[in-house]
Amino acid sequence: MRLFVFCILLFGICSSLPAQESTVSGLLSSGLKPLAQVSVKIADSKMGTTSDSLGRYAISNLKPGNYVLFFSSLGYKPYKAEINIGENELLNLDVNLEEAENLMQEFVITGTMKEVSRLASSVPVEVYSTAFFKKNPTPSIFDALQNVNGVRPQLNCNICNTGDIHINGLEGPYTMILIDGMPLVSGLSSVYGLSGIPNTLIERVEIVKGPASSLYGSEAVGGLINIITKKPENSPVFSGDVFTTSWGELNTDLGFKFTAVKKADMLTGINYFNFKNRVDNNKDFFTDVTLQDRISIFQKWSFHRNDKRQFNFAARYNYEDRWGGAMNWTPSFRGGTDRYGESIYTSRWEVLGNYQLPVKESVKFSWSLNDHAQNSVYGNTVYRARQKIAFGQLTWDRKLKNHDLLMGIALRYTFYDDSTPATALLNGSNNADQVWLPGIFIQDEISLAEKHKLLLGMRYDYNSRHGAIPTPRLAYKWVLNDNNVLRLNAGTGFRVVSLFTEDHAALTGSREVILAEQLNPERSYNGNLNYIKKVFFKSGSFMSIDASAWYTHFDNQIIPDYLSNSNQIIYRNLQGYGVSRGLSANLDMTFTNGLKILAGTSLLEVFTRDERFGERIRPFFNERWTGTWGISYKIEKWNLGLDYTGNVYGPMLLPLLSDLDPRSGLSPVWSLQNIQFTFSGMKRIELYGGVKNLLNWIPGRNEPFLIARSHDPFDREVQTDPSGNVLSSATNPYALTFDPGYVFAPNQGIRGFLGLRLTIK
Repeated sequence: MRLFVFCILLFGICSSLPAQESTVSGLLSSGLKPLAQVSVKIADSKMGTTSDSLGRYAISNLKPGNYVLFFSSLGYKPYKAEINIGENELLNLDVNLEEAENLMQEFVITGTMKEVSRLASSVPVEVYSTAFFKKNPTPSIFDALQNVNGVRPQLNCNICNTGDIHINGLEGPYTMILIDGMPLVSGLSSVYGLSGIPNTLIERVEIVKGPASSLYGSEAVGGLINIITKKPENSPVFSGDVFTTSWGELNTDLGFKFTAVKKADMLTGINYFNFKNRVDNNKDFFTDVTLQDRISIFQKWSFHRNDKRQFNFAARYNYEDRWGGAMNWTPSFRGGTDRYGESIYTSRWEVLGNYQLPVKESVKFSWSLNDHAQNSVYGNTVYRARQKIAFGQLTWDRKLKNHDLLMGIALRYTFYDDSTPATALLNGSNNADQVWLPGIFIQDEISLAEKHKLLLGMRYDYNSRHGAIPTPRLAYKWVLNDNNVLRLNAGTGFRVVSLFTEDHAALTGSREVILAEQLNPERSYNGNLNYIKKVFFKSGSFMSIDASAWYTHFDNQIIPDYLSNSNQIIYRNLQGYGVSRGLSANLDMTFTNGLKILAGTSLLEVFTRDERFGERIRPFFNERWTGTWGISYKIEKWNLGLDYTGNVYGPMLLPLLSDLDPRSGLSPVWSLQNIQFTFSGMKRIELYGGVKNLLNWIPGRNEPFLIARSHDPFDREVQTDPSGNVLSSATNPYALTFDPGYVFAPNQGIRGFLGLRLTIK
C-alpha cells in the first residue's frame, strides 16, 4: 500500500512539472566582423533579443517545435531562418549578415575626422555604399550622385558638358570634394576632377550637408563629399565591371590586389571611358553630348606595422580628351574661326597618404599633392591653366574620462596660373597666383551623460591674401532611446574665392568674366536640426527616417550677374546677405520578402537680398524642391534583382540673353528614371542591363532652341551699340549672342545598357 501511494505521488509530481524547454544561440557577424545590437525576433511572438558587443545572442525558454527567426540591423540585409528545435535542446545557429546599401552604415569619419559608428557621430553624416551606386551604374562619381537626396550634378555648358555638384541648392564652389579625407578635387579640378575615379575601388561615399570649415577649412561651406577608397587588405584579388550603352558609350573599371612585399598590400584600379558617337537629335548642328576619351590609373599601398599603426600611400593619374561643338568639326579646326568646337585636354596626377607616428599617443600625419594641367579652346578662345595644391595635416587624438579630443595643424599651398589677364600684371608679364593657408583646429566631444554628447570645435586659419579667419562649431546629440536620435549642429564657414579656377571659360565658353571689385571672403552661419528614427517590425522588416531642417546665412556672398551685359559675367560681393534654408527627409525601408525602398525629398529656398535693389533675388539654376527614389526587389529563386531609380526636380530660373529672348525663363518639372535587371546566379559573374531615361526626357523640346545662335558661333552677324549692348537686327531679331549656358539637365535621351561584373575573392 505504501509503495502504491508513493508511486501515485511521484506520478503527480512528474506530471505537474513543465515540459523541458530549449535554447537557440549563436554568433552574428558580417564577414569576419562580429555584429552588436542586431535585432533577433521570433515570428508571431513577443520573444526576442539583441546581440551583445561580441555578436553573441541567445533566446531561451523555447518549447519544442518549429520557429521562424528574423535577424535585422540597419546597414545589413535582413535574414530569415526556419528552425526545428527538440526537447531540452541547445541549438547553435550562426548567421552571417550581408551588407546592404543602407544609409546607416556602420562607420563614418567625415563628420569628426575620427572613425566612429554612424549613429554615435554627433554630426549627421549620410553614407552611400557601392551597392547603392550599382542600382544605376554610371561611368563617373559625378553622374552617380544624381540619385542622392539634396545633391544634384549640375551641367554648366551645353557643349563641353562640364559641371559641378550642388548641395541643398548651393552652387558647386560651395561643395568640397575629398578623396580619403584629402582636398584633392577643388578649384580648377572641381570641373573635371570628378571623372575617372574607378568605381570598383570606391568603398563608400560620405556626405555632410552644411558648413564644415571648422575641420576642413575653405570651400566646405555648403557641404562636403568624401570619397573613401577601399583598403587593399579588404579588397578582392580581382574585380571588373564593364558596361556599354546603345549610344556607344563604353566604360571599363578594373581592380587588382596582390601582396607586393611581405608586409604590404597593393591595390590597383584602372578606369577607361570612351564615347565617340556624334549625335544631334535636336538638329542644331552641334553635338548633343560631349565626346570623351578618358583613362585613369589608381594605385594604393597599405603597409602592415606593429601595433596596427596606419601607413597608407596612394597615387592617381588621369588623362582626358573631351570635345563638343559643330558636327563637322575636326581637331584640325582647333582654336580657329572656321568651325566652332570646345576641346579640352586634361592631364592630372595626385598622391596622398597618411602615417601614424611610432609613439604611444595617436598622432597621424596626412598629406596630399596634386598637379592639374589643362589645355582648352572654346572656339578661338585659348585657355591654358595649371594648378598645384600641396596639403599637409598633423592630428593628435586623445581620449580622457569624458572627453574625446582632436587637435591638429594644417597647411595648404595653392599655385594657379593661366593664359588670361587674371594672372598677369598691368605690364603684361606673368604673375601666377599663390596662396598659403596655414590653420590650427581643436575639437572636444564631451560625454555629458549616457545619452548626451556635446561637441565643441574651433579652427583658426590665416590666408596670405585675406588674413585671419576663425570658424567655431557646436554640435549636440541626444539619444532619446535605442531607436530615436536627435542632433543639433551650428557653426560658421568661409570661402576664399579663386574665381578663375572655378568659373572662367568652363562655365559658358563665350562670356567675358568681369571682376567689378576686389572680392572678399564669403562667410556663412549655419544651424541644422537632424532627427533619426528607427522602427523594427515583428516580421523582421525595418524602417528608418532621417529628417533635417537647416538655415544658412551668408555675408559677402558672390553672385554672378548674367543680366547686365549678355557678353559678360560680372562678379562682386553682395551688398546685403544671402539665405539657404529648407527641409529634407530620407526614408529607408527593408522588407524580409526582398523588397527595399529608398526615397527622399527636399524643400529648398535660396535667395539673396541686395541693399541696392531692396528685394529678394532668386539665383539661377536653383530648384525649389526635389525628390529621389530607389525601389529594389530580388526574386531569390531566379537570382534576379530589379532596381527602379529616379529623381524629379522642380522649376529653376534660367538666364536669358535679352528681353526679346524667346526661350522660357523657367525650366519645367523634369525627371530622369531608370530600370535595371541583375542576374547573380553564377558564382563570380554578375550580369546586368536595363534602360536609362525611361521617359526619354530631354530639355528644350518646347523651346525654339537651346544654344543661342548656334548658326553664328563667332557672332559675325551680331551688332552692338557703343556700350556693348546687342542690337536687334534683321539677322538677329531677338538681340542674342552665341551662348551655350542655357542648360539645366543632361541632353541625352533614352538608351539601353548592358554590363558584366566579375569578382575573384
